[in-house]
This record gives sequence, C-alpha cells and structure tokens, in this order.
Amino acid sequence: MTGQFDYYSILGVDKSATYDEIQEAFDTLCLNFPKDQQNPDANPDYQRVLSAYEVLADASRRQTYDSLLVETSPLSLKIEITVSRERINLSDVQQMLYLLVEASPPQNISEKQQPLNLCLVIDRSTSMQGERLRSVKAAVDLLVEKLSPEDIISIVSFSDRAEIVVPGGPVADKRIISGRVRAISASGGTEIYQGLRAGLQQIKQVELKNYTNHLILLTDGHTYGDAAECLELANQASHLGVGFSAFGIGTEWNDQFLDQLVAPSGGQSGYIESPKNVIDFLRDRIKGLGQIYAQNMRLKNEFPRAVSLQKGFKLAPFVQPLSLEEAEIKLGDIEGRYSISFLLEIEVAPQPVETRINIPIVLIADIPGHKIQERTFKHTHEIFVLSNAPQTVPPEKIVEAVRTLNMYQMNEKVMEDVEAGQLDVATRRMRHLTTRLLQAGQTQLAHQAHTEAERLANKGTISMEGRKKLKYGTRALMNQTLNLNSND
Repeated sequence: MTGQFDYYSILGVDKSATYDEIQEAFDTLCLNFPKDQQNPDANPDYQRVLSAYEVLADASRRQTYDSLLVETSPLSLKIEITVSRERINLSDVQQMLYLLVEASPPQNISEKQQPLNLCLVIDRSTSMQGERLRSVKAAVDLLVEKLSPEDIISIVSFSDRAEIVVPGGPVADKRIISGRVRAISASGGTEIYQGLRAGLQQIKQVELKNYTNHLILLTDGHTYGDAAECLELANQASHLGVGFSAFGIGTEWNDQFLDQLVAPSGGQSGYIESPKNVIDFLRDRIKGLGQIYAQNMRLKNEFPRAVSLQKGFKLAPFVQPLSLEEAEIKLGDIEGRYSISFLLEIEVAPQPVETRINIPIVLIADIPGHKIQERTFKHTHEIFVLSNAPQTVPPEKIVEAVRTLNMYQMNEKVMEDVEAGQLDVATRRMRHLTTRLLQAGQTQLAHQAHTEAERLANKGTISMEGRKKLKYGTRALMNQTLNLNSND
C-alpha cells in the first residue's frame, strides 16, 4: 500500500492507536487548515486527512482497512510445496501421497526482536542428585550470561512441591541469580505439574504480548499421578501464547509424555543422553527463541473430502511429530531466517474419473515485530488425476525424507509390538531396521538396533537407553536429510 493511502501515516499515529489518540491527531491536523480550506472537494490535502480520520475512527471500517493493509504489505512467507507425485492415475482404491511444505520468512527482514520472557523449570528430585544437577546448574549459569537486561527470567525447581528459585524479573544482577541456582539441592519425588504450574504463574506476571514467552522443562524422571493435569496446563499455556519445550536427561523419563506436553505450542522435546550436553540443548533452544520472526504458526486442518491427512511430522527448525487431532495443527515458530518445514502423509480417496484436486495449505501466524496477529498465508497445490498419468521419479528430497521417516516409524512400531506382547514380530522388525540403518550409513544407530534385536530375542525387552537412542536418533536423520538437500 502506498504512502498516499497509509491512513496511519497521514494522521501520524501508530497502528495500535486508540480512538482518543486518533481523534486528537485529527483535531491537531485540522488546526493547519483555515476554515475556508476545510473543503474536501476543493482541497486534496484536507480530503486525505478527513478520509484517514473517517476510516480509522470507525471500528468496522478500520478493521476492514487493517485487513487490506496486511494483504498488501510486503510481509509474506515464501511457501514451497514438493509433492511425491503431481499426477496420479485413475484408481478404485486409495492412493498415498507425501507433501513437503517449507515456509520461509522474507529474506530482507531486519526487525528488532522481542525480549524473552523465559522460565526454566528444573527437576530437583532425588534422582537428579550428583552430576545431573551440577550440570544443569552450570548450564543455567552460562545461559543467564547470554541474556540481555531487557529479558525476563524466572527459575523454578520442583520435586513433590515447587520452589520459586528466581522470581520473574529483568536480568539485572546475574551473580544473585547464579547464587540462588547453586543453592538448589536434590530431594523428594517427581511431580512435574507442581513445577509447570509455578513456572506458568511466573511467566504470566508481565504483559505477554510484549515478549517471546517460553517455558523450558528439564527432568530425568516420570511424573506421578499428574500427567493429565500437566497436559491440560500445556493447552492453557498455548492459548496464552506461551510455548513449552521439554528435555529429558538420562533414560528414565517418559518420552511419549514429553511429546504430548510440547505438542499444543509446537515446541521441542529432546533426549539429553549425557548431563554434560545440557548446555548445548539450552544454548540452541535459547538461540532459536531469540530470533523469532513468526509465532504460533498453525496449519488449518481443512482438506477437501477427496483427501485425508494421515500423518504429519515437523522437520525444521527441529524434528517433532505433529498432533493432527485439532482443527489447527500447531507448528510452532519461525526462528530467524530459517524455514518451518513439515512432511504430510495424505491419502487420496478412489478417483474413478479424471479431475483436479486442489490441496489448500493455509497457515496462520503472529508477526510480533510488526504487531500483527492472526496473519493468514494461503497456497494451493494441484494434483491431477489422469487416465494415463506419466511415470515419474519422486523428487530426491521427498524420497530421502520418507525413507528416514519410515525408519523412525519402524522403530516406533517395534515399541508397539513389544507392548502388545508380539516379541517375535518386534525382533524381526528390529533386525530389519538394523539393515536399513546400515544401508543408510548410520553405523552407530545400526549397532544399537542390532544390540536391541539381540536383547529382544534373548530377554524379551528393550533397554531404556536403546529406546531413547533409536527414537531420537532416527528423528534426527530427517532433519539432517532436509539440511543436506537444502545445501545441494
């Protein structure tokens, strides 16, 4: 939209201006026009001021104008869709397709980032005693050093009850923060809800719209009796614009629970194999949170009747399974200049006649740097159903993404087989996964899969370490594959 029709600029007010501010700006500008020049038909300058006032002072007309302003602004996402097949044959059975969606921010962005409103929720149960808690304390020390005076930090520790170690406030005296963190001692059981509830209360003490709000959970164990309350709290936090990330240290924590905990906000869950790696996970997460372009991105789960969404997996900026149960699929944030990328597995219903299927990709996100809420980005991809569709080779990045996704799903299927008591099936599947990993050149993961296959055959169980290594190792392969293809 040109400056001639930028009504906010004409009146000299901000896009968040109240009615009273708009009225005051108009009255002030009118003083520049003598009575005989306040004729919109004869004076184009006065007409522009009057038109701007009439639109912005009317709530309904202003809302329509704001929508038009957004639609014509240079703010946009570059949306690229790669599909396994653009043309499919007529068929009396369902057909499977894969869509790789990559949403990238404008390349010329140079926005001031919002400060962080960050809460660290630290497990201090008895099992954290020793190296784990020492490593967490050291990591928090280094993390606090990276925060700016504009950032808000709060720290909560928990066992079977929560303690506010550092109340929410600006990062002022870092020595005091470090001293309070060093005083945390391990004792008690693990009740994660206590820590999450206290952490969210700390985050909510500031005006959330002015910050990037995030809670990071560090734990090494299962929570007892309060998992449902934790998940409900995560949903509530998501609606407030507060993201959750959760990292498990060691092997005794519940990976499925952490996945569910971060799903409502599109956050990250991860496996910290060694306590010494805590700092790497925290540093990478904070770096991403400090470079947010778009927040709270969602994909509308509104596909035509000919198409049904079967599975979804976020690939970048980090790998995470997507929950498909809601009308809007939570994708998380666009961090810096990097893309959000996700893979969709869709099933096409039987198609007896030639036709064209339009697959809408509708993304919604907030753009905090421009104070824009609920911005919609639309893209439609066409699939053609033909009586004699040409045989084509799927794009390489689709092939690689699906290949690594299949290895991840194969590992998850082993776990389901074990839980169902189908140990022979689980053993065969794990051996098959070993072969697939060797073919992919993933020798360390292949060795772990071989070890677990032998353990299944001899003992009928899978080690907790093996479960975590294979789950998060095969997940990471998808992100590595996407990055390799992007660099080609």
